Order: sequence, then structure tokens, then C-alpha cells
Amino acid sequence: MKKSNKTIIESIPDFLDYCEVEKGLANRTQQNYQLYLHKFVSWLKMAKKQALLPHELTSDDVWAYRLYLSRFADEKGHSLKKVTQNYYLIALRALLGYFTAKDIESLPSDKIALPKDAKAEKTVKFLNLDQIEKLLLAPNTNIPQGLRDRAILEALFSTGLRIAELVALNREQFTNLKDKKDLELSIIGKGQHPRTVYFSERALEWLKKYLATRTDKEKPLFIHYRAREDSEPRLTPRSVERIVKKYAISSGVPVFTTPHTLRHSYATDLLNQGVDIRTIQEFLGHRSITSTQIYTHLTNKRLRDIHRQFHSGKNLKK
Repeated sequence: MKKSNKTIIESIPDFLDYCEVEKGLANRTQQNYQLYLHKFVSWLKMAKKQALLPHELTSDDVWAYRLYLSRFADEKGHSLKKVTQNYYLIALRALLGYFTAKDIESLPSDKIALPKDAKAEKTVKFLNLDQIEKLLLAPNTNIPQGLRDRAILEALFSTGLRIAELVALNREQFTNLKDKKDLELSIIGKGQHPRTVYFSERALEWLKKYLATRTDKEKPLFIHYRAREDSEPRLTPRSVERIVKKYAISSGVPVFTTPHTLRHSYATDLLNQGVDIRTIQEFLGHRSITSTQIYTHLTNKRLRDIHRQFHSGKNLKK
């Protein structure tokens, strides 16, 4: 471990870049981290600790920050809910986790315990198959850009790829597709657990149609069609987010739909088809089963609804 000469405040932009490039987190998640860490920055300045270096942060500092969150009130006298306090602490833990990943000496992230009484169960938003179909049919596939967008949507739902993994794909990974019915690719994203992703026959058919329109020699699989000659042709995560949002609006599916929603939909569909949670962990590339278990409450609710519908005892004689 090395001691950094950058202050904690100066390190936050580097942390956000790490979230995008190495962790492959959605743009919304990065924005949330930035928002929640702004509160920590405010506390550092209030406590006259804006020059604090990562290795200088102590457990006492964390305790003082927790008290600040607990006692905070806005101009209307409203305090922070326990759930909201949790979000601020999760963001700080993520920042400390970044320091560890970069071999920067700092307080271990597990020194920040989350409140036991905070009901912070993560809500998973996903689309059902009818909504997925509406979304997939939204692009105009009579034009090259529409074919590209359809291939993007099909690839996201077929594989459960993270947005950073999707935009990192290159054309050379999809050569000789003519007679293939499916495709396995080894994905080793920066900071992610290596895994194999599987493209369905349906997804490959749309990729073939899209690639047939490509007359350029650019390396990326998915490119801008309006890129300047001197600009990077590869689609960015933000561009893909805009594409998905565009078709979510035009197809009438829920407005919360993002590329990560398709990843949730992929995992939820596998669960509903009876695939076990450990297998889904491998499909998603989660290092820990804990990350995958956010989906189990969906299965539990479905089982409960089925039990109520088919085994309520309503057909028994009184």
C-alpha cells in the first residue's frame, strides 16, 4: 500500500472515472455516487478537514460524519431518513474500496458498518417479456442506424452485458458468423470477474444484419454514424443510454428503462425459467453471490403469489 499525495476531495474525480472505466457502472450510478459524496465533501469542509489525505481518515472521522448525517436538518427542518443516511455511507464505502483497489493506504471499507435498522433493500426494476418485445421492435430496421440499435438491444437482453462491456466489444470478435447459431465470448472487464457470455441465435441474426451494412474498417463493434473524421467512432456508455431511453419512450415501456434494466430483465427471466441462483451468478459475472441475491426476493414474491392463487384452500369443503 502506498500513501497518496492527493486529498480525499481531489481523489473523487478519479474514483468516478474508475467507476465508469473499470467497474463499468451505469452513468446514473456514477451520478448518485457524486451526489452522495458531495455531502461528505461538505462535512470535510465544515470540519476544516478538506486537506485530509486518504491514509489520514480515521474511524473517529467516520463516526463524526455519521453523527452529522444523523443530526442533519435542511432549511425546513427535515432530517435525513435512515435509508438516505445509508446511501451516503454506501458511497463513502465505495470510495474507500476504490483506494484499496488502487493500493492506496486508507481506512478499510468494512470499518463503515451500515445501520441495522435502515430498510435499504435494493429494488430491482425490470421489464416483462411483453415489454421487452415492444422495446426490441421499436427501432426502424430499414436504416443502418436502426439495425445497429436493434442489435444493441438484442445483445443486451441476450447476454446481460454491462454497458461498459457492450461498448468495449470489437468487430474481430464477431468474424465468421455466417453459419453460427450461437456464440460464446470470454469477457474480462477491468475490475470485473471474468466470465463467458452467450449470444442467442436471435441476437446473432441481428448482429449479422447490422455488420452487413458496415463498409468501414473501424475496430469497434458499435459505432457512431455521425462521428467526425477526427473523433472516436466507438459508442460511449452515455450514447447507449440515450439509445435505450429513446426507444423506451417511443415503445411506451416504463421510463426507468436503462441498459442496466435489460441486465435485470435478463436475470429475472432466467430465474422465472427455473435457473438456479449460482448459475445466474456466473452468467452475470458477480464475484459474490450476495450481489446476485438481490433477485431472489422476486422469485420469493412470485412463489408466494402462485401459492395464494393455487393453494389457498378455497376449494376445500368447509
